[in-house]
Amino acid sequence: MDKDATAQLPDFPLRTGDVLLSSTAAALRPAKRSDLPFLCLLYRSFRLGELEQAPWSLQEKQAFLDQQFSLQHRYYTTVFSPADFLIIEKDGMRIGRLYIDLSAAKWLVIDIGLLPEWRGRGLGFAILRDIQDAMTATAGLGIALHVDNTNMRAQKLYQSLGFEVTEATETHTGMEWLPQKALRRMMDSTANIN
Repeated sequence: MDKDATAQLPDFPLRTGDVLLSSTAAALRPAKRSDLPFLCLLYRSFRLGELEQAPWSLQEKQAFLDQQFSLQHRYYTTVFSPADFLIIEKDGMRIGRLYIDLSAAKWLVIDIGLLPEWRGRGLGFAILRDIQDAMTATAGLGIALHVDNTNMRAQKLYQSLGFEVTEATETHTGMEWLPQKALRRMMDSTANIN
């Protein structure tokens, strides 16, 4: 996606919440207009494999994905305007995105994703664990998210962090993490040790 195309996209909404997320695993900073080309490339990395069987050239696939990114960006910035749109950085390099709405008692992870070369290194786990710790510190009700049904790797990650399935559609699975359930599981496992 070139600069002319990103110029047509809306800006990220201004941050309005009181909670500031941080992570021990990576730096989190607000996304800005100059991040849009990176975010488009990141989006391509999420979806290009889905188009493997499509009878299109690579250029046609990328143009399609750029259009899909544009639509997703417009949707997210409109529907989730109170959300934090964050860039994940490691050693000053952009490696992913975290879009999260902290405005309600139950937080919503709208999207979290890393570049392919940064997946499978435990960064997603660590960032999500930091989000859980922040949620617990605010005495919130929990964290919700949706995951693509074909993304088994992400589903296993969320389950390893105590997220449980709450709903399922043909395309996505809704999951949530409730701090009181996590605390109860931890207390039960400690009681079994004694």
